Amino acid sequence: MLQNIGVPGLILILVIALIIFGPSKLPEIGRAFGTTLKEFKKSTRELVSDDQEEAGEKAKKKLV
Repeated sequence: MLQNIGVPGLILILVIALIIFGPSKLPEIGRAFGTTLKEFKKSTRELVSDDQEEAGEKAKKKLV
């Protein structure tokens, strides 16, 4: 979905965001978005590692 935006589309989105939110709010919004993305990635990694551990435990039980 984001592959079709391109540089001109990205610039247009940034200009519209600047007009709507103003220059003082953009850093705050960026920080909030970054924090949200960071927490999402962390949760995803935890879920994947939990699934891998669970699969490893099941494999060990089958061998015993």
